Amino acid sequence: MDNKLEFADRLHDAMLAAGLEPRPSVLLNLFNMHYWGRSVTFQAVSRWLKGQAIPAQDKLTVLADLLKIEPEVLRFGSAVRESVQVRRQRWDEGIGYLERETFDAFLQLPAPQRKLIREVILTFAQVHQDASTDGQPPRAARLTPSKR
Repeated sequence: MDNKLEFADRLHDAMLAAGLEPRPSVLLNLFNMHYWGRSVTFQAVSRWLKGQAIPAQDKLTVLADLLKIEPEVLRFGSAVRESVQVRRQRWDEGIGYLERETFDAFLQLPAPQRKLIREVILTFAQVHQDASTDGQPPRAARLTPSKR
């Protein structure tokens, strides 16, 4: 489905959930009363509700606040929020003191050294992933001791 149409569906549902009739005139009046920037037109709001346009981030933030919904959920849907929560939980649970200390030291390195360390880590990760997918141990582990 088109991103604009999906946004329009979420906007429509959020308006209903907020007790508002999902019509451009209703949203226009409410929005322009609370938006600190230049007023939007009836046509702009109509395009949001028809799935023809998505508002800019500053307008989206105001819409979300008015409709009591998180801006990222209004813009991208709840799947994005859940994905972020899963990643954050994995980060919080999978990182111990030693890893955090390492990350702090990494962030203090100059940019060229960070780039080099990043390349080394990504290379190790790729070798590990390749070994996991073909069922073989990593290449270095397959070599006999005399060939290392």
